Parts: sequence; structure tokens; C-alpha cells
Amino acid sequence: MFDEQVASATGALVQMQSGQSGAVTRIQNDALLSASLWVNVALAGLSVLLFVYMSRNVRAHRARLIFAATVLIPLVSIASYLGMLSGLTVGLVEMPAGHALAGEAVLSQWGRYLTWTLSTPLILLALGLLAGVDAADLFVVIAADIGMCVTGLAAALITSSYTFRWVFYAVSCAFFLVVLYALLVEWPVDAAAAGSDEIFATLRAMTVVLWLGYPIVWALGVEGFALVESTALTSWGYSLLDIGAKYVFAYLLLRWVASNERVIAGVTHATAVDTGTSADD
Repeated sequence: MFDEQVASATGALVQMQSGQSGAVTRIQNDALLSASLWVNVALAGLSVLLFVYMSRNVRAHRARLIFAATVLIPLVSIASYLGMLSGLTVGLVEMPAGHALAGEAVLSQWGRYLTWTLSTPLILLALGLLAGVDAADLFVVIAADIGMCVTGLAAALITSSYTFRWVFYAVSCAFFLVVLYALLVEWPVDAAAAGSDEIFATLRAMTVVLWLGYPIVWALGVEGFALVESTALTSWGYSLLDIGAKYVFAYLLLRWVASNERVIAGVTHATAVDTGTSADD
């Protein structure tokens, strides 16, 4: 019995390693696909260095928290894109009956969903701290965001039913609506009270527009209707959205925070990390 379990585990390990090797070969043999990943590794690395440098004179507690949350965003991206390049977080998924590529083994970059599950809550945390959002509201929105990413992953990986892929896609979009409602309706009121409404409006517009791009790329790309059958082009769609939604967004946010530290320090709303005082030292 023990020998059978060992043999089974060994077989699974060999299969996993073989799958990784096959995925890496596909990526390496497709210059366009490979470039879509390496560009993000390079930009994420440069962003970390730039953001750390920008934080050198920041002293206010809340401002430092915003910087800390934001610097983690490109760090997560570096780990994620290296995971895909190494074959660790990619795999071949056979599309189910009814899909435009039914029966074909499509390279799934499922590691992107893992990235978004970790990085998008950090983006929302930074925005919530900027606007002085109430802790309970911030928790609900971040929870909905994580639900959006996890159900999106389910939609991408299901091979048993084409219908269920779209059911999970719809559930993911429903979670997304919760996030959109907070960004468009509730959080602007908090930002106005906190005195950060101008930069918040810019970042909110950028976030909403770019985040809407992700489900569109999913629907048009190889995972959805496959109107774009190229895995490389689908990957570039996601990568370009990541560049704007993460690195450009983070730069604009941190540049404003570094220049308006007193405004951030004066936020009095009860945020998720509020210390109970009326203002930060």
C-alpha cells in the first residue's frame, strides 16, 4: 500500500515537472508571449526601486502605510511573472465542448489570477487609506475583490463544462460590481471629506477603466469566446493592463502622497488601520 502511494506521488511529480517543461518550451518558443512576461518583470523591478526611493523622506504614519501597501504591488508582480516564465503557474487546459477551441490544449496563465488575488487588495487598501474609508467598508470591498479573482480563476480552469466557465465568469463580474459601486459611489464621499478627492478621482477613473479591461480581454481572448485565438496577444492584453493598473497607478499615487503628506496625516476617518487617534503624527 505504501509503495503504491509512493509510486502515485512520484508519478504525479514527474507529470507536473513534465507539464512545466512543456509550458516553458511553449513560452520560450513564442517570442511575443515571452516578451509579454519579461517586460513586466523588468518594469516591476524598476518600480520597486523607484517607489522605495520616493519613500525616503516620508514620515507620517498613514503615508508610510500607503507606501508599504503600494510597494508590495510590483513585488507581487515580480514573483508572479517569474512563476509563469518558469512554468510553475501555467498549464495546458483542454477547452470543453462548445468552446471555439474545443478539444485543443490552451496554455493557461493561471498564475495571473493568483497575482490579482494578492495585488488588487493592496491597490484597494492604498486607495482606502488615501480616502480615509471606514474599516468595515474597506473589508467588504477587499473581500468582494478576492471573491472576484478566485471565481475568475475557476472560470479559466474549468474543463468539464463550457457553461460553467461562463457561470463563474458571471459570478466574478457580480463581485466586481460591488467593487465598482464602492469606487464610484461610496468612496468619493470619504475622499472629499479627507481632502484627497482630486487625486482620488484620477486614480478612481484609471482603476475603473483599466479593471474593466480584464473581463473584456477574458471574454475576447482564448479563455472566453476566442475571438482572439492567440495566447500571446491575450497575454499582452493582460500585461498592458497590468502596467497601467499597477505601476502607472502606483507612481501617480505615491508622487501625490509624498507631496501632500500633511493632508494624509490629517485624515480622521476610522480606516482599517486607524490607531484610534484623530490624526497621525
